[in-house]
This record gives sequence, C-alpha cells and structure tokens, in this order.
Amino acid sequence: MPEKQKTIKSRVFLEGIGLHTGKETKLELLPAPVDTGIIFMRKDIEVASFIKVSLYSVLAPEKYPRRTSIGCDGVVVHTVEHLMAALHLLGIDNLQVNIWGEEIPGLDGSAKHFVDKIREVGCQEQSLERDFLTIKEPLWVEEGSASIVLLPYNSLRISYVLDYDNPLIGSGYADIAFNGSLKDNLYEARTFCLEDEVKSLLSMGLGKGANYKNTLVVSDKGIIDNKLRFEDEFLKHKVLDLVGDLYLSGPLRGHVIAIRGGHSLNIKLLNKLRRYKEKVKSAGIGSRTAYVPQGTELSAQEIMKILPHRYPFLLVDKITHLDKGKKAIGIKSVTMNEYFFQGHFPGKPIMPGVLIIEAMAQVGGVLMLACEEHKGKLAYFMAADNIKFRKTVVPGDQLVIEVVVGKLRSRTGSVITKAFVDGKVVAQAELKFAMVES
Repeated sequence: MPEKQKTIKSRVFLEGIGLHTGKETKLELLPAPVDTGIIFMRKDIEVASFIKVSLYSVLAPEKYPRRTSIGCDGVVVHTVEHLMAALHLLGIDNLQVNIWGEEIPGLDGSAKHFVDKIREVGCQEQSLERDFLTIKEPLWVEEGSASIVLLPYNSLRISYVLDYDNPLIGSGYADIAFNGSLKDNLYEARTFCLEDEVKSLLSMGLGKGANYKNTLVVSDKGIIDNKLRFEDEFLKHKVLDLVGDLYLSGPLRGHVIAIRGGHSLNIKLLNKLRRYKEKVKSAGIGSRTAYVPQGTELSAQEIMKILPHRYPFLLVDKITHLDKGKKAIGIKSVTMNEYFFQGHFPGKPIMPGVLIIEAMAQVGGVLMLACEEHKGKLAYFMAADNIKFRKTVVPGDQLVIEVVVGKLRSRTGSVITKAFVDGKVVAQAELKFAMVES
C-alpha cells in the first residue's frame, strides 16, 4: 500500500534552552495541510518570516559548526537536527513550527521529548501519498577519514560505523532499516562531546546551554555526573543526527553507509542530494504517480497528483477543460501575495514573463501526462519557440491559459499555447517536450 502523508492531530508546545546559544526558546507545533512540508516561523522578530525545510534552506557548516542550521533571507533557526529526527522517525510530512528564538530547545539532548509530546497528541494520515526521493545511482562524499555512500535501496536503511579515539566511546556498528516505526531506543540517544573539547567550543561561542544533564561529557575517567541510558548510546546518537539531517531532503529511499560521519559531512551529502535531485527532476514536468484523471475538470489537488510542483512554484490553480490528447484550459489567479512581486518590481508589480511561460508549460504538462499512454512518465520541457508577450500581467488579473496539442508522439510532443486576460492575449508560445520513463 502507498504511504500517505501525515501531520499531527493538535497543538504541541515545548520550551527550553538552546544547547549552543544558551537562550530561552519556545516552540509551538501545529498541524499543516497536505504538501505543506515542514515550515518554521520565527515569531520573535518584527516581520515574521518563514523558512521551508528543504535542500535549499540548509546553511553552511563552516559558518554554523557542530549543529545543523536552516535559513532564508537572513532569518535562521539553529540546531534543528533532533526535532527533524523526531519528525523523520514518526513519518510526519506536514507541520508548522512556530518558534520564539533562534535555536531549537536542547531539552535532554536527544529527540525523546519531541517524540513523547507528539505521540501524546497523535498523528493523522492525510489524503495524498508521500513524495519520496528515490536514489537510483551511487552518491558519495568524504571528509578526511570520514565518508558517506548512498546506494539505491527500496526503503531507507542506515549503516553506521563509529570509530572514536577514546576508550569509553570506542567503536561500534549499527545497521537499521526504517519502515515507518520508531526504532527501539534510537530517539532517546543524547548528544555527547569530549571534555577536552569544552573550552574550545565555548571559545567559539558554542555550547552555552550545554550541561552535564543534556550532554554526555566524556573524560578520561568516564562520563561526568551522568551515565549512559543504554550501552550503544554514543553510536545511536550519531545515527539519530544523521536521521535528522537526512530529513532536510524529505522522505528518502536509499541505503546510507556512513563511516565516522558528523553534521559537516551530512550537510555535504545534502548538497550532493540537491544536485542529484535537480538533475533527476529539474526541467521536467513529471507525473509523480501513475494517476490518470477521469474528468474534464481538475482541482488543484488533482493537478498535484500529476505534476510534482508545489508552493511557491505551482502556477496552475485549476484545469477547467481537459480533452485528453487534444486540448486543455487552465486558470492562474494572480494576487498581490505572489512571492515574486517582492522583487519584480517593488512599487510596480508585474508578473515575470518567464513565469507566464512556466504556467503555460505546466498546463501543457497536465495535458501531455493526462494521457493513459504517458502515465508515470516525465515530460521534459525542451524548448520554447515563437514567444510573444503582448501585455503585462499584474495583481488582480486572471490568466486563462489555453493549450492545444500540435504534435504528440510516444517520445516527443509539442503544444501551441496562449494566455489571456479579460479575453485579450497577453502571451503565446510553442512549447516542446520530451517524454521519458521516470
């Protein structure tokens, strides 16, 4: 059975001190609609700004070491890995995270409190299927003697080798297949550091909120003022960090083999995953499932069963007419809230011509992929010819996009498309696609 997206059933509230900033932070988790993803909202600044968790919001570990940070337009949230690990382990796809502060509270140094609080309110399945990033070719990164290899696999599997030059931490090996269930005590494994590292961390402005209760501090004589929850807690925490970092790419299918990895190397892998995802999916209007619409009108939800595009790049609100293999008409209502009006242009908002063409291409993609013989394929946007812009498109306009098939073969296709506002042509083009197996 296909896996469905999930969110939480009701509000979750947590508060605590950030492990690195040492500052008080409040956190509110709220249910979110399908295909929202994980959205962070900074509530402690004058102009609330959101950060959508993705491969594009990951910040450089050189600037923010020993943790995983995300950001957008100068707004950042630090140390997201333990919360993201909890969401990954619980299979939560859609969530709004309101945060008062710049760092996720450290709590007990693991994902336990996040998991426990979410399990108290429960999770609920949603209407659409999960959109997995499936690895189909080997990827690898390395950093000194540490390395990560990512191989094709039919689910998520992590194999991790721990190798510390410390007799108490020592070495270890874990091989865990993730099948949508909490993996024993993995989420309870706490962060750790060597006693010799404490001074250097503090001199870097890090670890201000760490203490012997939320961090296992390892000296030559043992763990200071604490003890292990279970024998392989050091090993399990490194796996937990990797689980959290990986979820910045969304649900993943692949076998991760990591040797002595940490946040810096994990983020290198995320950067490679971003390039891999761009290569596989960018420039392609692809059917994310084998869904073939039955009616002549399609809602936004039905469009998203055909196209992989999501906010803010889904530029079709609905299809009002669909004659498979022949013609489609789509609608895009242009409002002042469109993200691109922030920079195009301040004081004189105009919809960029390239996005008008993209909207036309998306309606063309629906038309191409709605055919039974093309279900599950990718329609790669190859070329746009005879492009003409007749009139500017501004907030309040409703684009009516008409697409007619020119030539349609098993592997290629072309469409003639026009966009209208109030019955007048504002843009037109001939678009060409290549049809390939996904």
